[in-house]
Amino acid sequence: MDIRDDKKRDHNRDRGGEESIPPIVLIGNPNVGKSVIFGLLTGRYVDVSNYPGTTVEVSRGKIALSGKIDDYKMKEISIIDTPGVNSLLPKSEDERVTRDILIRERPHGIIQVIDAKNLKRGLLITLQLADMGIPFVVVLNIYDEATERGIDIDINKLSMLLGVKVIPMVAIERMGLSDLKKAISDLGHLQRETKRLTKFDKGIEDAIDRLAPLLPRLNISNRGLILMLLSGDNDLLRYLEGYSNDFKIDKVKEIISKTQDSFREPVTYVIQKGRQGVAEEIFNECVHYEVVPKISSGRKRLGDLCMHPFWGIPILISVLYIMYKFVGGLGAGKVVDFMESVVFGEYINPITIKIIESIIPIKIIQEALTGKYGLITVGITYSVSIVGPIVGFFFIFFGVLEDSGYLPRLTILSNKIFKRIGLNGRAVLPMILGLGCDTMATFATRILDTRKERIITTLLLALCIPCSAQLGVVLGMIGGLSGRVLLIVIITVLLQLIIVGYLASKIIPGRSSYFIIEIPPMRIPKLSNILKKTYFRVKWFMKEAVPLFIIGTFILFLLDKLDLLVKIEYLLSPVVTDVLGLPAQATEAFILGFLRRDYGAAGLFLLAEKGKLDLIQITVSTSVMILFVPCIANFFVIIKEQGIKRGILITSFIMFYAIIVGGVLNIILRYIHIL
Repeated sequence: MDIRDDKKRDHNRDRGGEESIPPIVLIGNPNVGKSVIFGLLTGRYVDVSNYPGTTVEVSRGKIALSGKIDDYKMKEISIIDTPGVNSLLPKSEDERVTRDILIRERPHGIIQVIDAKNLKRGLLITLQLADMGIPFVVVLNIYDEATERGIDIDINKLSMLLGVKVIPMVAIERMGLSDLKKAISDLGHLQRETKRLTKFDKGIEDAIDRLAPLLPRLNISNRGLILMLLSGDNDLLRYLEGYSNDFKIDKVKEIISKTQDSFREPVTYVIQKGRQGVAEEIFNECVHYEVVPKISSGRKRLGDLCMHPFWGIPILISVLYIMYKFVGGLGAGKVVDFMESVVFGEYINPITIKIIESIIPIKIIQEALTGKYGLITVGITYSVSIVGPIVGFFFIFFGVLEDSGYLPRLTILSNKIFKRIGLNGRAVLPMILGLGCDTMATFATRILDTRKERIITTLLLALCIPCSAQLGVVLGMIGGLSGRVLLIVIITVLLQLIIVGYLASKIIPGRSSYFIIEIPPMRIPKLSNILKKTYFRVKWFMKEAVPLFIIGTFILFLLDKLDLLVKIEYLLSPVVTDVLGLPAQATEAFILGFLRRDYGAAGLFLLAEKGKLDLIQITVSTSVMILFVPCIANFFVIIKEQGIKRGILITSFIMFYAIIVGGVLNIILRYIHIL
């Protein structure tokens, strides 16, 4: 945890003024609509999803209000959208980020967003916020779905019991927005010490009394800090030691240790159990269930079928087939062909080449910009005309899946399988994204809770998941040749996903996270929401990925100019011919596959068309091409997400492993004569 100059911030806050007022912080469980509310308050759109874990990175914006903010003359205030959490005691990266924001940003107030259908779960965070003493309001979002299910919440009684303002809201319909803005304006008038709601065991209360005088004064109350320390937040302990020279860490540790020794169970369990009891009491007093007629029974039945261990499989296959036709056929096929051959091939690139040649006489610079591996003719053309449409079409389809409520059900359907390889059902989301673009999917591994899960998923994405462009070429090459070849390729790739995933789960240190997910009802997606999400997602992806495409292209240009590509091809040729049993010309296809995965597959396709590959060679080469090194953009994203050492290690393993699998497959196929 970084240490800020908190005394200076206090001084600035006391002076008042536009730059001194601290921000409002949005907090809540995953999948409660925080990002929707953030977008409504700021006018800045943030990814809105129907599955947990969307808000991985912290987003900031400004709220414009009609009146004053408390005693400040300014009419706007900063707001921070934090990752979705289930507790403010850090057990994951998301929870650690949220805890750090509460301490380091010293917020003016908090907006806690709760899913009205899952009030009891949200109350556990409410009770932690109450102990912290920071002014906050509670937003009961998705209130319409709670009412639809016959859940009747007594808002006034809930507000009285909590001692805070409670606002029912339907964010996507903007219901309750004006009430929330008014509550934000009044946040600073709320008492700094919110009504204490949880009375703990005498041993814990005694420890709080003994520790309180030993702690420095922060924006969070001593009671809140002490409960976090007693729950085992060692990062916070180190922060307090660095914050104040007078902090007696040894004395604090001694009291914490003695408190733990006085209980049979871990203190964190005792504290959590106490809060759960209070949450249960509040819930029972404020929530009543009404008998309502069953509605949308067809959608409910469909939602249940999507999670069914048997019927869920054919539904998944159908979804993947539709996705392939929409993304691979329409997006990666027709739209990419038009953009690449017409827009860039006939207009942009020829005009650009003429302009560059006329204004830059130096040959080497011309080639760097518009040559075989030119930054414009390859780097920008590839990212805009090819990856852009594929990613755009995929995000449209992905938006339909998440807004409909299908994706959370898919995570449940796949959870048992992924548990065997050290992951949980949430990992299926990056995997599905990988069928659109592995580069994009590698960014999406941020939604996973632990580093171990992110490493395994990144490895499997790069090894086993073909992007839609590559998949389209592969299916085009072998689909019309032999169904048996296609089946062998699919089995080979899936086997590697299981084998490598299982071994990685045993070798890579660390823990896997618990799988907790809330299942929303099946909905009819809104086109406007899907298109808006697609725009901002594509914009985000291009901002992240285009620089990597350009860097990768420039490196290929340097390798080409230094004749290193020819030397690499020469070095790889014996492996390709002797181990894989392929003609030497196939070496170029694998090298091109590093530039673009579909280029590599297309190179094999041309060899097959010329009759230079038999069925065994097509099977082996296609399997290895899918398993071989990821494209150069994905390579750089892996380095960005995992660090250069781990990124190079992952890529080196994939290259070596793909060749071994190809060699073994070549021997087996030639021995058993099934092709």
